[in-house]
Amino acid sequence: MIAATEYARRRRQLMRMAGEDAAIIVAAAPERMRNADAPWPYRQHSDFHYLSGFGEPDSILALLPGRSQGEAVLFCRERDAERERWDGERLGTERAAEQLKLDDAFPIEDIDDILPGMIEGRARLYCHFGAEPEFDARLLSWMRRLRSARGGGVVPKEFVALGHLLHDLRLYKSKAELALMKQSASIAAKAHLAAMRVARPGVAEYEVEGELLRVMRGNGAVPAFPPTVAGGANACVMHYQANRARLRDGDLLLVDAGAEVDCYASDITRTYPVGGKFSPEQRALYDIVLSAQAAAIDEVRPGQVFSAAHDVAVEVITEGLCALGLLKGTPAKAIASAAYKKFFPGKTGHWLGLDVHDVGDYRVDGEPRLLEPGMVVTVEPGVYIDPDERSVPERWRGIGIRIEDDVAVGRDGPQVLTGDVPKGIEELEDLLGSRAS
Repeated sequence: MIAATEYARRRRQLMRMAGEDAAIIVAAAPERMRNADAPWPYRQHSDFHYLSGFGEPDSILALLPGRSQGEAVLFCRERDAERERWDGERLGTERAAEQLKLDDAFPIEDIDDILPGMIEGRARLYCHFGAEPEFDARLLSWMRRLRSARGGGVVPKEFVALGHLLHDLRLYKSKAELALMKQSASIAAKAHLAAMRVARPGVAEYEVEGELLRVMRGNGAVPAFPPTVAGGANACVMHYQANRARLRDGDLLLVDAGAEVDCYASDITRTYPVGGKFSPEQRALYDIVLSAQAAAIDEVRPGQVFSAAHDVAVEVITEGLCALGLLKGTPAKAIASAAYKKFFPGKTGHWLGLDVHDVGDYRVDGEPRLLEPGMVVTVEPGVYIDPDERSVPERWRGIGIRIEDDVAVGRDGPQVLTGDVPKGIEELEDLLGSRAS
């Protein structure tokens, strides 16, 4: 749980960065319909959550640095007994201002009459323009109202992308954020272990997915993204989501799944033999990926560039594939020509936080970003040999392997948040063997 005082501190920090002549407007995520009158489960916009901790739709947060009547103002739904009977309790304006440590709160129905006057005279307006057409239209209507005001209101001359400031703040996780991410990782680890116990020949991929979801929901989390449960050659599809096939003895199973707790995500991938034992080819490739991941995790250190983990993973995987004869020539030539991308087409990781693929620049002034304490990344090298790949002998075809962990940049080096899920060959075979018995 993140305290209201921490959200208030984030708002103050963002306002200091924006300057007293700026205004910042952030809208809550809209409710979205799945079909007919059935909505998707509501999930708050990550930036709105980061600045408020408020989980309701139909809300707008206005930050107005230096405003004497109050700098942090929320527009939200009023209490409504009839609507709450159908949709659940609302916080309401009075409780929202008090509990969220805001300066003031107004009914969302009054925003058109109140907000334009609040932003009048500001030089810059920070917002997510272009993300939601309905919000864009409302924003433009406020600007028109200011321009048409008697005497001509002073309209902000610049519209600035909010991500320019806010997303840099989100890269650095506080102790409370890291605690939530560790909780999310712990629940996801339990889900993966449960999935390993049910994954066996003849079981459908969706049954394994069902076990993942059961454990996540049973521990108070939701899935951070639709799980990938890919048996055999399905693992060679990078974002496989069908989850309909039956698992077969002799195949590997790749499971990519993460939990979300209070909007903070985890992201874990494990690959293991359905029947409990790796074949010689599977073992050889798995050992390469595992070695690449270990080398990449070791690069997640303060002062190291973000891209270092990927670069070392490319080296280890390319050397291993050349040694097996799956890539021709020397490792140096295979890297220079990008021949390795046929079997390792993706990157080795991404930022992690409120979003699974979290916000934040990977390059600063054209150079790879330096890692700093508090940042969290995934490390997920993989090898994928297409079932129709004719450049390699048939015994190698249709094997897909990825190993992924969540790693925080600690002051003294990498801190693996997801180490509760086994990934060593012997560990996995022992675990899967005990499952069979």
